[in-house]
Amino acid sequence: MGDSFREQLLEDTAFLRAEKRLDTELVDKLILQLNRIYPQILSDKEATRFRNLDVPTSVRLGELLTHLQGKGDEACREFYRALHLHVEDVYYSLPTRLRLRDSLNPLTRSQIRPERNVLNDRGPLFFLGCFGFAAGMAFLYYCGEAKVSGGSRALGMAALGLKRKAQEVLIWYTEEGMMK
Repeated sequence: MGDSFREQLLEDTAFLRAEKRLDTELVDKLILQLNRIYPQILSDKEATRFRNLDVPTSVRLGELLTHLQGKGDEACREFYRALHLHVEDVYYSLPTRLRLRDSLNPLTRSQIRPERNVLNDRGPLFFLGCFGFAAGMAFLYYCGEAKVSGGSRALGMAALGLKRKAQEVLIWYTEEGMMK
């Protein structure tokens, strides 16, 4: 991303002016940060003008951003630092930051796959039909084995993990099947 901070701020200005999380208190913190730490960027007179509470916050913020763009790239960079320090969630929501993050992270890029591997084009009903057929065959095999071998030993094994009443019923059914 070869944009200068001034160009980035120009791009982010509309977002910052519309951002509801930047209330009066946060804008004042940003102005004071720039005024106290970097008086060459924002003098006391300019800071007082931008902190005028009679002017709506979005207008004051817009004027501040225009003023900083006029001051140059260093002033814009210091604004981004102050924004990152005081309002981190807004800083990471800026359009230029989102674009930078997406360009650096290869996992967030949308991978376009023009061809989709289709193993079966018959649809879900075909699958359900095959599954039902397989389940039916397994059930018939299970019932047929129970008649031939004289009872279902699987029910006795299934009783191991159940409560006492259910265990007694399954074991009784298994014993009945063996006696016949």
